[in-house]
Amino acid sequence: MRVAQVSSELAPFAKTGGLGDVCGALPRYLARAGHDVRPFVPLYANLREGRDRLVPVDYARDVPVRVGGRTLTFSLATAPVPGTDVPVYFVDCPALYDRPGVYAADGDEHVRFAFLTHAALVSCQRMGFSPDVLHAHDWHAALAPLLLRTQYAWDRDRFGGTRTVLTIHNVGYQGTFPASVADELGLGGVRPLLHQEDLARGRFSFLMHGILYADALSTVSRTHAREMLSREHGMGMDRWLRARGDAFTGIVNGIDTDVWSPETDPRLFARYSARDLSGKAENRRRLLEALGLAPPAHAPVFGIVSRMTVQKGFDLGFEVLPRLLARTDARLVVLGSGDRRYERSFEELERRFPAQARFRRGYDEDLAHRIEAGADVFLMPSMFEPCGLNQLYSMRYGTPPVVRRTGGLADTVRHFDRRSGEGTGFVFDHYTPEGLEWALVEVLAAWRDRAAWARLVRNAMAEDWSWDRQIRHYEALYRHVRGA
Repeated sequence: MRVAQVSSELAPFAKTGGLGDVCGALPRYLARAGHDVRPFVPLYANLREGRDRLVPVDYARDVPVRVGGRTLTFSLATAPVPGTDVPVYFVDCPALYDRPGVYAADGDEHVRFAFLTHAALVSCQRMGFSPDVLHAHDWHAALAPLLLRTQYAWDRDRFGGTRTVLTIHNVGYQGTFPASVADELGLGGVRPLLHQEDLARGRFSFLMHGILYADALSTVSRTHAREMLSREHGMGMDRWLRARGDAFTGIVNGIDTDVWSPETDPRLFARYSARDLSGKAENRRRLLEALGLAPPAHAPVFGIVSRMTVQKGFDLGFEVLPRLLARTDARLVVLGSGDRRYERSFEELERRFPAQARFRRGYDEDLAHRIEAGADVFLMPSMFEPCGLNQLYSMRYGTPPVVRRTGGLADTVRHFDRRSGEGTGFVFDHYTPEGLEWALVEVLAAWRDRAAWARLVRNAMAEDWSWDRQIRHYEALYRHVRGA
């Protein structure tokens, strides 16, 4: 199949979270499966520093595109997805993308990402590429289905057979702007097709129009797809998602095993496998040594790598973790940044338990990998989690995760039963301190039973959540939406 992908992020070039990881992995694994995939992403300012590795595209230089009453120009440049010959197409428009970060607060985000979609479609025309599927990601690309039905409907030679898929990675981000942007984006001529209730309330949502007009919708786990149909988790989109019926599905994200594999990971102190875990013990020892902590004699090392937000369940932890550290010889290693109140709370935890806890503010890719490998248990007690990737990394690295039964965590982690020996981690149901504390008691009981713990680690490492496996679900979705 021929697949065009439009997204605001694509790792390793542009990434602020899981969206970038997924959009970086999909082209690689679709290409491995034999498909012709062409991803489009903005050329952000940080990418200009390595401009020498980008190759200009001759047929797309200073191309004018009219967005509403404003004409802007773009050029295309390419660079391969690392480790492949799959080209990424970078939309070069300095007036819109030459900013310090991926996202901006300059009042023109609607123009920046509507233009990205126009540029991707115009580029397909110029390169003579007729996509069977246009895969749009999150609100930033969610106007693509509407634009194909309206402003680009004349080009049946190029887009007459194109079907659209919109993946919603985080329904909380909806690209909602004042209703006046509809005219500003040149959509006044198709006003009857726009969401009339929203316009009457003075607003215009990119995501809403993607939900209305995409041929198929997906999100990043089966359980989260069901959750999004409820008022509690649908963030105002539940009614419209329910109306789409079977057109809305959930596909769990995969992990890139070229990057996340304890057998080959160059960032680790030592490599290891399920057959020989001696390297994991070495990673544990050296991780603690690097952070100035002595190994615990009779307790596990707990690890956290996370954004510091209310979503991640840290409010539960700050009631429970002090008791854990006070009652046991456990260690806690934390890497992350975000909401300052959570950062301060972890700093206070380190101050209170200097021999047991370490908090490193910010993000460090090497340390993230070393925590996944060197910790015994990974803490991820999220309030909600559309998919989650760290629990998948943790299982692959033999570090059983503690998770709440929500979203992708519910789909990927099975609670460990010491009697049967089945399960891959520790799962609690209720978002309360008592729920988390129950799970930690289960962890400690399993830890004391060394045979059971060894079985748990083997179970976790045997799980296959690789993109090699998960890409098949996207292929099936593409075939379905094409009626093939």
